[in-house]
Amino acid sequence: MKLSDYVFRVVADSGVKHVFLVPGGGAMHLNDSLSRSGIDYVCNLHEQASAIAAENYSKATNHLGVALVTTGPGGTNAITGLAGAWLDSTPCLFLSGQVKRADRMFAPDGSPLGVRQVGMQEVDIVAIVRPLTKYAITIDDPGSIRYHMEKALYLAKSGRPGPVWIDIPLDVQASPIDPEALRGFDPHECEVGSQVDMEELVGETIRALNQSERPMLLAGNGIRLARAEKEFLELVDMLDIPVEATWLAIDLIADDHPLFVGRPGSLAPRGANFAVQNSDFLLALGARLDRVITGYSPERFARAAHKVMVDIDPTELAKMGNSIQTKVEADAGQFIRALLRRKSEIQRKDRSAWKQRCVNWKERYPVILPEHRKPEGRISMYHLAEALQDVLPGNTPIVSGSSGSAIELFLLALRVKAGQRVFHTTALGSMGYGIAASIGVCMANGRRPVVCVDGDGGFQFNIQELETVSRLKLPITFFVLNNDGYASIRISQTNFFGAPIIGCTPETGQTLPDITKVAQAYGLQTDIIRDQSHLRGDLRRVQSRGGPLV
Repeated sequence: MKLSDYVFRVVADSGVKHVFLVPGGGAMHLNDSLSRSGIDYVCNLHEQASAIAAENYSKATNHLGVALVTTGPGGTNAITGLAGAWLDSTPCLFLSGQVKRADRMFAPDGSPLGVRQVGMQEVDIVAIVRPLTKYAITIDDPGSIRYHMEKALYLAKSGRPGPVWIDIPLDVQASPIDPEALRGFDPHECEVGSQVDMEELVGETIRALNQSERPMLLAGNGIRLARAEKEFLELVDMLDIPVEATWLAIDLIADDHPLFVGRPGSLAPRGANFAVQNSDFLLALGARLDRVITGYSPERFARAAHKVMVDIDPTELAKMGNSIQTKVEADAGQFIRALLRRKSEIQRKDRSAWKQRCVNWKERYPVILPEHRKPEGRISMYHLAEALQDVLPGNTPIVSGSSGSAIELFLLALRVKAGQRVFHTTALGSMGYGIAASIGVCMANGRRPVVCVDGDGGFQFNIQELETVSRLKLPITFFVLNNDGYASIRISQTNFFGAPIIGCTPETGQTLPDITKVAQAYGLQTDIIRDQSHLRGDLRRVQSRGGPLV
């Protein structure tokens, strides 16, 4: 069979149902094979959108997302989505076309020729993406395709998940191969024997927990990556201690859960920070404790607590230095199950006073204030987050768009419902995320309705994908915030320099088009909500129209 046919047979056999792509000549055989593979494909209008859609398809399915791009600019355009998948530990497969082997900047023995380019649109994409992937390879030998495909898929989903990249020259794509004669991959090649004494570390954790009076559980996205969501909720009920979550784990526990305190960090409800800072025991499960969470001061984070950090990546543990008392290099699900097996050793103590104190902090310092709900004036982002959740069905996926108010304010105020999924770009904070991510989430959820909240600046970055939404008639409702441009940039320039300086107002060189007219040009329905005098009624009207709608 043709090698490109084999590639997509492997992709289909892995359980992937959709592939996101922008076709190009350098990937013509891969494009041809995808069209005949039985896999549903989504043709985007920019490779960045394909990459971000694949990234969020993976998040929505907790499986593999796949993007197909062509050589040169096709590959370089996909790097933003690749970087987001890398930082969020999201398993994705990127397939790229490449110029034929005779036109590459490498000699037959693999040594570089020392030139910048030989073939048309040739770029050594593997050298560029290697720091952002778990595995990146150019297939020079057609007989190695099975080995590299199996190795890439294994690495994408094992250990700390992440993206992989396979680059295939044009003549290799077209090569005839005998699948039965191909050499396979043995996972033992990549396995490293664990040096962790799990039972001893679980015992150390239990002893510290039993001695504590003010314990706290912090949930990270590693729990979902370990497919341990149900065991986590079982652990919450069993421990009966206050719980917080990172922003990437925003939807692991509902906001109205009686033990949930909030999401800590430099942008957070004050009560969540007060609670974690006054704890005397902290169990961080699958959370890398990045600087946003620790307030850029790891040694002062949960300053009085015996801290237990469970992370599958030893480098994440090492970066914390001596600020963590118990470091556990393990899969979050593995640790949770080990802890549940020994639940008889966990003492049931009366911590009602501590739990009530956490509740009091949460109630005393709400994010949404009465002033945000005043009917007069323009719409408060905080009120929008509250009202939207009052109107939406409980299982509606929400995509929070690019960096700025669509994340920092909207997610801060969002009250997540049980079983609801929320998708965002916390680590990378890339503009252009909202529309593309919504496409990936919608396809992953069987084209069920999706709601996206985005800023008017970030909405422009992949606005061409409104055509993809229109063509596929995807039931996505986009709420675009009229920030009059780059609000966060305008605010920061004002705070630091006294006034807007550059690129954030018409006077400083930045303008945006009328988004309603743009959306209508793409054939989408539009609506406008101008004030919050009847916000919930307006939101119900919009939702009743169905998507696609801006």
